Amino acid sequence: MRNVVDELNPPPRRLMGPGPVDADPRVLRAMSMPLLGQFDPAFTEYMNEVMALYRQVLRTDNRWTFLVDGTARAGIEAAMVSLLAPGDRVLVPIFGRFGHLLCEVAARCGADVRTIETEWGTVFEPDRIAAAIREHRPALVAIVHGDTSTTMAQPLAEIGALCREHGTLLYVDATATVGGMDVRVDDWRIDVLSTGLQKCLAGPPGSAPITFNERVEARVRERRHIERGIRPDGFEAADGPVVRSNYFDLGMLMDYWSDSRLNHHTEATSMLYAARECARIALAEGLDDRFERHARASRALVAGLDAMGLERFGDQTRKMPNVTGVEIPAGVPGDAVRAMMLEDFGIEIGTSFGPLAGRIWRIGTMGYTCRKENVLVCLMALETALRAHGFRAPPGEAADAALAAWSSP
Repeated sequence: MRNVVDELNPPPRRLMGPGPVDADPRVLRAMSMPLLGQFDPAFTEYMNEVMALYRQVLRTDNRWTFLVDGTARAGIEAAMVSLLAPGDRVLVPIFGRFGHLLCEVAARCGADVRTIETEWGTVFEPDRIAAAIREHRPALVAIVHGDTSTTMAQPLAEIGALCREHGTLLYVDATATVGGMDVRVDDWRIDVLSTGLQKCLAGPPGSAPITFNERVEARVRERRHIERGIRPDGFEAADGPVVRSNYFDLGMLMDYWSDSRLNHHTEATSMLYAARECARIALAEGLDDRFERHARASRALVAGLDAMGLERFGDQTRKMPNVTGVEIPAGVPGDAVRAMMLEDFGIEIGTSFGPLAGRIWRIGTMGYTCRKENVLVCLMALETALRAHGFRAPPGEAADAALAAWSSP
């Protein structure tokens, strides 16, 4: 007897955690388009369009702006493994869980990892990062822009210039912010940045846009290597150490996305369609209008939480607009509240990691989920779940406050 599972039919959900969040239906429709061969002229034109679209989204003129196949972490790994040879020194300012991730990836590259840390719920002043650069003299500074584990956003406008002063490259993980907050790669002098689709860009996880400038290109070419089965006649490898990953080797990915179309891998066709549509939708809305929508949703959610008498987590002057940390009230079983919201209302919110596990909830208003009706329904569900677990909030005031805040200029 064959073991056959039922047709795939996921339950309906509102994904209002720190990501992934609901994908825009237009993105899902784009993913259903017919597959093409990876060197079909129509498909390579879509590749070129993706590069042009993400230059606009990331506000950069970088030639090398393309996709790494895999979730947002694929972009992180590609940047780190291609730039860090064994023994290279990297400085990682840590203000949440994902700073620790950058350390983990760098250590696996054999890098000499140096860190500075600040309390979760805060970020760094530029002077502290400048002092650490002077002390450690790293080849690379690797930093997260928005860390969803703490809901904080690190200002970057001054960091790139500090790195240039000391001949240091700057890598930024902007997984949580691109599409929901202003990100200016060229103006902020970011050397390499990667992101993902599954948060403010309103797509599914599985593709990692990356962009880098000529400074990074030069470093990558010092380690350029092409695998033997696809190596052109007359090719001479660079003298630098071979990148330890074939799949995430930015040098070979450059060849794949360039006019030479080196057959490095088979592009994830449906994910390229998704990434193209994510960027098209963001630009059609207008980046500044999109950022204001995220900021408005944040103001409305915060007003509702305040009306319920809940305490927000962290330095509110550095809070991301697309995810909000909420202190779990004393005596309230946080996981039970989340379970009730999921099971009875179909709404998912998140908890956190490390020192914040069981201490805060994280409510996301990102991308397609960032809509007025979602904020209102989430607040009403949270109020009901809290009441069921012994916390008394003023009935109805959260939704009223959020609605008023949404309508305010």
